[in-house]
Amino acid sequence: MADGTDDAGIAQAATTIISRLEDRLDDTTRSTQDYLVAEIVDLRGDAQLLQLLRDTVSSNIETFFSTVRHRIPIERVEPPAAALEYARRLAQREVSANALVRAYRLGHQAVLKRALEEIRASDLDPKLSLGVYELIASISFDYIDRISQRVVAVYQDEREHWLEQRNTLRTLMVRKVLSGDDVDIDAMTTAIRYPLNQIHLALVLWCGESERGDELASMERFVHKLAESLGARDNALFISVDHVTGWAWIPLLGNAASETPSRIREFAGATADAPFVAAGNPLPGIEGFRRSHQQALDARTVVTASDTQASEVITASDPGLAVAGLVADNAGAAAAWVGDVLGPLASPTEGDERLRETLRVFLRTGSSYKAAAEELHLHVNSVKYRVQRAVERRGRPIGDDRLDVEVALLLCQWFGSAVLREK
Repeated sequence: MADGTDDAGIAQAATTIISRLEDRLDDTTRSTQDYLVAEIVDLRGDAQLLQLLRDTVSSNIETFFSTVRHRIPIERVEPPAAALEYARRLAQREVSANALVRAYRLGHQAVLKRALEEIRASDLDPKLSLGVYELIASISFDYIDRISQRVVAVYQDEREHWLEQRNTLRTLMVRKVLSGDDVDIDAMTTAIRYPLNQIHLALVLWCGESERGDELASMERFVHKLAESLGARDNALFISVDHVTGWAWIPLLGNAASETPSRIREFAGATADAPFVAAGNPLPGIEGFRRSHQQALDARTVVTASDTQASEVITASDPGLAVAGLVADNAGAAAAWVGDVLGPLASPTEGDERLRETLRVFLRTGSSYKAAAEELHLHVNSVKYRVQRAVERRGRPIGDDRLDVEVALLLCQWFGSAVLREK
């Protein structure tokens, strides 16, 4: 063949090469698909998905060949319908975008290799062969760049839509479980993708608004990492309540349950920008799923009603929290009762706060001055003095109403100034 290394000659020779490749389109499609499935595990789906992959490969190759043969400007080329639908299906099946992009890179490599083989097998002048390869390679890179961007955009849109739809359905299913209605546990486990027959640690998480606007995503990441640190073998469940609040459940092994409060605190303390966490007790079965969640809600309610600075983590097993939760929705009535029980000791002063704390620890440790002193890091005589002053401030001895005094002191501890009043 004559040397036609001008642009027109190169274009004509490229058209000839492409026409020969088109004659073997089915073979090129099959070999490219087999290569992709062998190299990318995530693309190994059912028969329907594999057929859609085949259609995607075939239509992309055919569109690329037409672009070269007809000299179509790359900005006018649109992704094949099969390619867009395949991207949507991968998004729905939670196949990563990285797998999709890699498929285009490897598919590009496979087709370009076929083109090179055809050029080598043709009786072309070496300079013309190089020009043809450069033309086909240049157009192929532009094609892959444009089409891969478009299909990834479709993937991302579908992924967001699918997650929103799925999470909405999942939330409805979870609320059905929480409602107490009879449910088919096996079917519901499949529907919400969470094992309802295990031991459940329920959490309520919340945080302040951030400029990034990724509060929910950040809390969900926190939950999954916490689950890993607690040794959970199954995935945690997270649903959003609003843009700064979420509910979560972590399935635990039996031997992990007893150490849960300290391990949550340890993990949260080591995590930058950790959210606030209210945790229920680890409890078994579907009733445990519900009860642990209610405990976490009650703990959050105590924090909400309190005027004290919230701890980063509170748990249902924290001393006095369960009692505080019973009156959290009626702090006004609780304040009146606390005032009646403690008298002037319920005043919101620093001095009375120290006396209340000393008396609370003293009563909780079995009225042991020594035990209270050890916990408070005080001298025994200091504890004796403060206990005596607390009783004097109250205005009457602690006798038959000792239990009322202990409960009132617990409410002061949890709610702070919300249950205190000036005397």
